[in-house]
Amino acid sequence: VSILNIKTDGNHDFIGEFTTSYRELSRGQSQFNVYEVVNPKKKGKKKKYTNSGTVTLLSFLVETEVSFLDYIKGGTQINFTVAIDFTASNGNPAQPTSLHYMNPYQLNAYGMALKAVGEIVQDYDSDKMFPALGFGAKLPPDGRISHEFALNGNPQNPYCDGIEGVMEAYYRSLKSVQLYGPTNFAPVINHVARYASSVKDGSQYFVLLIVTDGVISDMAQTKESIVNASKLPMSIIIVGVGPAEFDAMVELDGDDVRVSSRGKYAERDIVQFVPFRDYIDRSGNHILSMARLAKDVLAEIPEQFLSYMRAHGIKPSPAPPPYTPPTHVLQTQI
Repeated sequence: VSILNIKTDGNHDFIGEFTTSYRELSRGQSQFNVYEVVNPKKKGKKKKYTNSGTVTLLSFLVETEVSFLDYIKGGTQINFTVAIDFTASNGNPAQPTSLHYMNPYQLNAYGMALKAVGEIVQDYDSDKMFPALGFGAKLPPDGRISHEFALNGNPQNPYCDGIEGVMEAYYRSLKSVQLYGPTNFAPVINHVARYASSVKDGSQYFVLLIVTDGVISDMAQTKESIVNASKLPMSIIIVGVGPAEFDAMVELDGDDVRVSSRGKYAERDIVQFVPFRDYIDRSGNHILSMARLAKDVLAEIPEQFLSYMRAHGIKPSPAPPPYTPPTHVLQTQI
């Protein structure tokens, strides 16, 4: 162990060193854990030199490094919510140029992104029942604009069965709502945040998946929502579809500069942005491109999850014992 005199200019002075072991340290505070700090250069030059001081162990603590999977094995539930952009900037669904084009023969841009990303994330959701929301559309029968409507038409129970259920509800909604605007992210972020704020004990963690063309109208409000959500057990994945530049989405991602609002910075980085077009494999190797997509979509979730648990001192619950089938005694008659 090296001992340094730390200086603010970076030119630290080497005081000396000593040797110990885990076994010695594990004895705790005792006569065995008092060490002479020796500088080899001084020892070689100065005959009267004995040491540069001593180090005494006052306490010893071993902390186990826990992983994302330790929490999952211990029963923490991951809850995914899907939110889809129904704004007019996506183009008229009746036109082939629209990202929401209702093509009877193949999936549109949103459908491809939903299926690809949804099939990746649904394995992390314990019950595979997804609340699915839309934003930026006029709803029947009165044409009111909504920024957090249930895709299945049931606001009291917006859950869809698996990603296939989300896809069905999405295509049904396309036939009944009118694409409109503006593109507001804050309402769906706040929607999930309300649930996340009620479960802070580590038993649940919430992930919001937003699929969008990247045009955003409420940047200031969205940043404020992200800053507030950074205190909660929550992450946000934004999947960008279409040819936009996505500068605003990159800014929300916060990898280079942490998102801030009204002078307050997000406590954690909770946003991951991926442009879907980067994963459409032109060579036809669909499996390879989806593997890359899976890696990048989920790349930051485990660390974001762990950063929340660490910040709140939440340890994983012990994993239940493995299931052992009952043994049947075979009885024979003689």
